[in-house]
Amino acid sequence: MRKYTRRNFLGNTLTAGVALNLLINNNITSQEQGEKPNFIIILADDLGYGDVGCYGQQNILTPNIDRMAREGMIFTDGYAGSTVCAPSRCCLMTGHHTGHARIRGNGTVPLAPEDVTLAEVLKSQGYVTGLIGKWGLGEAETSGIPTLQGFDEFYGYLNQGHAHNYYPDFLWRGTKKEKIEGNIISEVPGVCSTCTQYSHDLLTKEAIDFIQRNKSKNFFLYLALTIPHANNELGNAKGNGMEVPNDEPYSDRPWPQTQKNHAAMITRLDDTVGRVLDLLNELGLDEKTVILFSSDNGPHKEGGADPEFFKSSGPFKGYKRDLYEGGIRVPFIIRWKGKIAQGTKCDVPCAFWDVLPTFAELSGAKTPQGLDGISLVPLIFGNETSSFKNRPLYWEFYEQGFKQALRIENWKLVNIHGNPPELYDLSIDKGENNNLASTYPDKCSELLNILKEIRTPSQDWKSPID
Repeated sequence: MRKYTRRNFLGNTLTAGVALNLLINNNITSQEQGEKPNFIIILADDLGYGDVGCYGQQNILTPNIDRMAREGMIFTDGYAGSTVCAPSRCCLMTGHHTGHARIRGNGTVPLAPEDVTLAEVLKSQGYVTGLIGKWGLGEAETSGIPTLQGFDEFYGYLNQGHAHNYYPDFLWRGTKKEKIEGNIISEVPGVCSTCTQYSHDLLTKEAIDFIQRNKSKNFFLYLALTIPHANNELGNAKGNGMEVPNDEPYSDRPWPQTQKNHAAMITRLDDTVGRVLDLLNELGLDEKTVILFSSDNGPHKEGGADPEFFKSSGPFKGYKRDLYEGGIRVPFIIRWKGKIAQGTKCDVPCAFWDVLPTFAELSGAKTPQGLDGISLVPLIFGNETSSFKNRPLYWEFYEQGFKQALRIENWKLVNIHGNPPELYDLSIDKGENNNLASTYPDKCSELLNILKEIRTPSQDWKSPID
């Protein structure tokens, strides 16, 4: 028996009356709802809030991501699950924040058989499920591999370290290693001596094939791309870890080579988004497919990249591995052509753990018990937002000492273990420059008390407060 059939699900988070009103208000008939939309998540790797045009980027070309924003809804206050890759992806797949998630840091802890993933929830509704790209939630021969966590198909990287290499000599297909012809790894692990096939292009090709093969079925595609993450090994070996076949269309720009390459990676990512959008249009699936575009965390400072050069964090402070806004606030765009009003913006804070209950509701699936996330359906259809009032969003991070962050409305608490707490009012201080902890001691104490109740200890991730 498949693992997901043993799950204990609750009903949808909306009442029947509210759900019916949503369907009527947005001209979605019962028959259309019964048909169920397809779902695609396109996840970038280390793409900053300010790295794309629709979030303010002036120098890097992202016309297709910008088109997606014009044709859908852009969330101004969308958050990743964490400030590094594996825990962020765990939050996305399981609907839990890092105070409850199985995986709370980069490491080799796998998802367990009892964990319920988004893929399993959609598979229970008859969806064909495919993961193409970077997983990071279970090594080979563990309970965490994609094909044991609800995915019918998997092609890509199991391990986030392996995913640093853009010219690997193999990728996983299901549970087997598939050799990549023409790529030979040098004596430096993760660095190719013969570099022929760029993995991002292989992942794009697989994604196009998956959509074409399943065009007549309900499908869920999790396209977890690996750019613009640095090849850290190449950065250490040769100084330029922004590994890309060429620096077009930035070859003639008077920029450092590393920054040309970084920009070229982002525009190559954007081209993949465009190819997916164009294919959906060609196949007549535009109005049948919900697409989410986002990034797993803020921009990096690795492999020679300089996030200040392109203002990759936008107006925010911090980068990858910070719990300031620059490390966790990311592009967050949802498009469902003909259903979500075009060119709309939402400033209600949301996070990765909201994706599972959202897709569950839109697919007609029951939502697993005990999630931290709540459905974004009222937001994307422009309805009431009362369930989001005074809602806490929480993060914890185990590298560089133990860190916590909490946002409620416009109040943001950053608590770095061993340091005084930091309190910011994001409505007037997006850059988190003015610590108000001493000005509002009662508010600071209130949020610190919430930190004690909002998380549970983990046997795999030890913190100094447990």
